[in-house]
Amino acid sequence: MLFDGHCNLCNRAVDFVLTREASAEIRFASLQSEAGRALLGRHGVTLPPGDPDTVLLVEAGIVWSHSDAALRVARRLRFPWGMIGWFAWVPRSIRDGVYRWIARNRYRWFGKTETCRVATPAEKARFLSAPGG
Repeated sequence: MLFDGHCNLCNRAVDFVLTREASAEIRFASLQSEAGRALLGRHGVTLPPGDPDTVLLVEAGIVWSHSDAALRVARRLRFPWGMIGWFAWVPRSIRDGVYRWIARNRYRWFGKTETCRVATPAEKARFLSAPGG
């Protein structure tokens, strides 16, 4: 799961997933990190300049974005949180419209940090490190 490391909402979402994931399979990296950029490069994904507007999930060689990524992550959470994944039946245009509205306002509503989230020692194995690092 690749996330905006400067976004307080995104950092809280990572904390939420870390504490509620059914099986500790998801690995994390900020989109701004060397590890995140390397993973995107391996999958041929280039982000537009500026602040990232989506969380990304790389799963079985497929890169999911926006509401698709969020709902695929939600499906991996323990009950009752995994039920959020049921919102996949809502048409993508509606889901992504809501997702983009939140993304446009996330810094104003939740704030922004100057530095990316750093994994705690207990979380370190769950975060991708830079290639060769």
